[in-house]
Amino acid sequence: MTYFQTFWENLIFISSHLRLQDVFDILLVWLVIYRVLMIIRRTGTVQILSGLGILAITYIMTIWFELFTMNWLLDKFFSNLFVIIVVLFQAEIRRALAQIGSHPLFSDVSAVMETHMVEEIAKGVITAAEKGYGALLVIEKDIMVDYHIEVGTEMDSRVSAELIQSIFHPQAPMHDGAVLIRSGKIAYAGCFLPLSKNPALDKNLGTRHRAAIGLTEETDALVLVVSEETKSISIVTSGHMRPNVELIDVRKALYDAFGLKYKVLHHESAT
Repeated sequence: MTYFQTFWENLIFISSHLRLQDVFDILLVWLVIYRVLMIIRRTGTVQILSGLGILAITYIMTIWFELFTMNWLLDKFFSNLFVIIVVLFQAEIRRALAQIGSHPLFSDVSAVMETHMVEEIAKGVITAAEKGYGALLVIEKDIMVDYHIEVGTEMDSRVSAELIQSIFHPQAPMHDGAVLIRSGKIAYAGCFLPLSKNPALDKNLGTRHRAAIGLTEETDALVLVVSEETKSISIVTSGHMRPNVELIDVRKALYDAFGLKYKVLHHESAT
């Protein structure tokens, strides 16, 4: 009983002395911590944080065991930790600041642009399949794929069906690689993805399909694969592949990936 009385007395004391500025201060710190955790989730940088944790434990041990030289080195390292973190996460910090600076009043415009982009991707993939072009498109979602792929040529271009077809034309220099679509744009072309090491996969599965499965085993990306041999389209997510899908399946997967409400077109409802 004494414990609860003390708890409530402390709670009342804090509440009576809590200012509006203190509430704002706490919310601001919570927002910063939340953004940092989101960056960690998106980048998959748990390994880097684990490495920093190991160095911190090593630093404490050097104090206990009086390892003066190692302690001096680690002391210099942690004294510049802020600069090191900025260098390590400069791309992620830049993107986070860009997201914070995005204006919420333009959300409707953004949804319209994303819908247009989805239709362009679907059109580009379907046309590539009809023409027998092999294609590999990676649509990045929450987790950044930079740490899992070898990026190719930087594009930073608006998504269009024509550009997708041009990139994957058999005579194009980057047709063997993958296209990375990030934040509504074609960020890179000619990217190389990690091949899946799953021994249960079909031995006759092509390199494009194995690469698509390999990337989705590590990230939450949506990958579209077009086979130049069979002229078929496959949807790959979470390490699983749906082969021989139709246009309606491609559009549904894309709408879901971008969090948009699916729209049925006239020619789809007719079929």
